Amino acid sequence: MQSSLKKSLYLGLAALSFAGVAAVSTTASAKSYATAGAYSTLKTDATKRNVEATGTNALYTKPGTVKGAKVVASKATMAKLASSKKSADYFRAYGVKTTNRGSVYYRVVTMDGKYRGYIYGGKSDTAFAGGIKSAETTKAATTPSRTTGYYLKDASKNTIWTAPKYTQYKASKVNLYGATKNDPFKVDSAATKTREGSLYYHVTDTKDSNISGWIYAGKGYDATITDNTKQDLGGLSLNVSADAATADNSVKVVYRDANNNNAQVGTSTWINAPKSGDAATKAGDKVATTAIDTASVTLANFLNNNKPAGYALASGVDTTTLAGAATYGNTVYVNVVASATSKVQLRVDAVNKTVTPADGSAAADVDVTSPLTAGTKLSASDLTVSLSSNAIKALSGQKNTAVSDADIATIQTGLTTTKAIEGTKTYTTADGKAYHYEFTFEPTNFAKDNRVANYGDTLTASYSAQLVEGAATKTASDSSWIA
Repeated sequence: MQSSLKKSLYLGLAALSFAGVAAVSTTASAKSYATAGAYSTLKTDATKRNVEATGTNALYTKPGTVKGAKVVASKATMAKLASSKKSADYFRAYGVKTTNRGSVYYRVVTMDGKYRGYIYGGKSDTAFAGGIKSAETTKAATTPSRTTGYYLKDASKNTIWTAPKYTQYKASKVNLYGATKNDPFKVDSAATKTREGSLYYHVTDTKDSNISGWIYAGKGYDATITDNTKQDLGGLSLNVSADAATADNSVKVVYRDANNNNAQVGTSTWINAPKSGDAATKAGDKVATTAIDTASVTLANFLNNNKPAGYALASGVDTTTLAGAATYGNTVYVNVVASATSKVQLRVDAVNKTVTPADGSAAADVDVTSPLTAGTKLSASDLTVSLSSNAIKALSGQKNTAVSDADIATIQTGLTTTKAIEGTKTYTTADGKAYHYEFTFEPTNFAKDNRVANYGDTLTASYSAQLVEGAATKTASDSSWIA
């Protein structure tokens, strides 16, 4: 009896103790969770609510300290998004909840919609902190010097965006209904995507101002490029886009290596772009000598301009004759040969160190530190030299053949200047006085120095150097043709 009583008391106390522990555990567990207040939609300008992850906090289905919150993106994943080079991994903040502990959680979504949830944002609902920070998804870029006369490369595609893709949440393609390939666009601003660095232009259709938005602009307009077909403008062009090639409007061009059994080495297609009033062409019609493509290039010039890289027209090939016999829907065969390109090495031929001082005192020889001597080679950084685009083209010709007299004369003309060229380097005397050289091209030596040169050889251009008082004030030009 006594034994049974002891057992009953023992079991009763044990059960009571267990219940007490369970009650304490439940209370402690409940106290470990925060509670979240009401959800509020952020009302500020949406474009001012672009944020990026800092990588310090995970993304949850609910505020992270609230019971039932599940991980959407781990802290490690958020760290990857923080260091991402893709605009798609930016976030847009659009809602907020504050817990009873004063922690603010923002509702965010990535620009591509892949991740959506709550992230800790500090202790204030008026500033982003903690796991996110404000982001500038684009940076202002320089508006091009040319702002008019742009065309869409392909008007059948929606290549214009309400904002550069993924730099704003739900940036979308602009409806191009009514726009044609002939519609000119104007540019009013430019921007680069912060993470990718890609350039976009903001353009407006000059025939319909409702068609306006952002378009990828490649490298952007380059005022130094005179051939508009060489501009890298992404979805834009400075010429009206060509119609699709058909037998009624185009000529196929095949380039063949005359020194390699006429093996095909390149192809191209010339497409007629009729001017207003021109009659429609059809397959079999002869190509008029005045007919042009969208770049205003005749077929004869097209045949010459589109040679494969590393090739020149074979001896006796006349593109005017070939174009004159061409008909729409047929093929023109152009014989070419492997070519080579020559560069020019600038060299000091003679040096004069006799200087007449600016104060009018008697001329005298001047000794500067590390002076130039006859035979010194000059680099592109040593002086500014003007060479016409035609002279540059003249440096290429058939491989292993002599540079033509005409090309020598053209290059010689391009190198000749009306006055001496100021060097870019400053030289000093032992007492620190500054001088520079002025260079004069010696045209009479050019043909003689290069009389046996073949295409691919380095040509030599001789200059006389005159020492002049004063520091250099000029900077080097872009002279990639100098060896």
